[in-house]
Formats: sequence, structure tokens, C-alpha cells
Amino acid sequence: MPTVELTKDNFKETVTGSGIVLIDFWAAWCGPCRMFAPVYEKAAERHPDIVFGKVDTEAQPELAAAFQISSIPTLVAVRDRTVLYAQAGALPPQALEELITKIGEVDMDQVGRQATAGTTGSD
Repeated sequence: MPTVELTKDNFKETVTGSGIVLIDFWAAWCGPCRMFAPVYEKAAERHPDIVFGKVDTEAQPELAAAFQISSIPTLVAVRDRTVLYAQAGALPPQALEELITKIGEVDMDQVGRQATAGTTGSD
């Protein structure tokens, strides 16, 4: 599946669906972003069941601000509407594959229980 260009108009509907969404925050002037782009594209081809989105931080400053992006490239992994990973830096192909595997193995029921446990108490 090809990557999807994410904008403020399609971001919410793309990311709030169930499943895994990887988001590459990038800019055309960024050398490491340009080096990471083919790695990201190849991973998208290998994983058609995952949404691979790209956010051009120059064209979409509101999205970059919402995720507090201060360095690019930054990769964010969302699964079932929960951010599980957010880190700056271009990943080599093997590290990206390992991240995809780990994101897929996360027990989302446990994540939900932990989130709920963290919000209970005296309000």
C-alpha cells in the first residue's frame, strides 16, 4: 500500500480507525528525512495491512504542533487510537521492521487497563 499524505483534513479519520498507523513527520529540506523516505516506502509495500502516513511539517504546522514535533524525521506509531511510540530519528530498515513487529505484538487490552488504572482515584 502506498503512503498516505496526511493533512489536517484527513488526519483524524485516518488515525482514529482501528489498527496500526505509522506517521512520518518530515520536511523536504531535511536530509535525514529524504534518506528515510525510501526505507519507509519499502516498509509500506511490505505491510499493506498497516497505514503508513506522512505529515509534511512545513505544510501542516498544526499537526506538527499537536504532536510537539521539535525534530524531524519523527516517527509516531498509533494502534487503536493510542500512541505507542514517538521518537525522532531515521530508523534503518531492520529497526523499522522490529518496531512494526513490536507494535503488532502489544496487548492493547493491557494498555487499556493500564490507562484506566492511571485515571482512577479521587477526582
